[in-house]
Amino acid sequence: MNKRQFLSSAALLGAAVAPAFGAKREHAECAPSPVILTISGAIKHSNRGPLNPAFDQLLAKHQVKFSQAYGIDLPLLASMKTVTIHPTIEYDAHLHTFSGPLLTDVLAHVGAPEAGDTQIVMHAVDGYAVMTTLDKVREYRFIVATQMDGKPLPLGGLGPLWAIFDADQIPELAAKPLKDRFELSPWGLYHMQITQAS
Repeated sequence: MNKRQFLSSAALLGAAVAPAFGAKREHAECAPSPVILTISGAIKHSNRGPLNPAFDQLLAKHQVKFSQAYGIDLPLLASMKTVTIHPTIEYDAHLHTFSGPLLTDVLAHVGAPEAGDTQIVMHAVDGYAVMTTLDKVREYRFIVATQMDGKPLPLGGLGPLWAIFDADQIPELAAKPLKDRFELSPWGLYHMQITQAS
């Protein structure tokens, strides 16, 4: 697509939604640093308005829709209690050290439902999406990893976030071939959609 044409179209779409940004909002201010994880759906807290297809390009391409959401930045994740795990990962069959907050703590921060059958769809930057439940997130002790082996997970690599668990310590997963242990574990995590089970 012609860059100039894209920017002109984006400006027109931005102008069309400008009144919404000027209107008084009932949610907190958006994160001051770049947002690296957006959580939408059945959450009690939000700090941004609806998806804007002109500027939320990746979310729109992955057919994500929401009327409000919570944008999380790295300083917020860093302020949460850090958990460290040491799983063997499929890419090199070696043990690695991952650290980050528990996914349950992140969900609690945005006011997600506490019922075990709450559904969580996790989207990765490469288009991979997987659905699980809060019960499974608790059972596996998912973390939102921000670091691997003491270094930040890079965008363009496996980061900047990886929803991961220590599969070596989960008998039902440890019994599987390594390549089959992490189907619920998207690297490049950037969006979660929360749905309260009916």
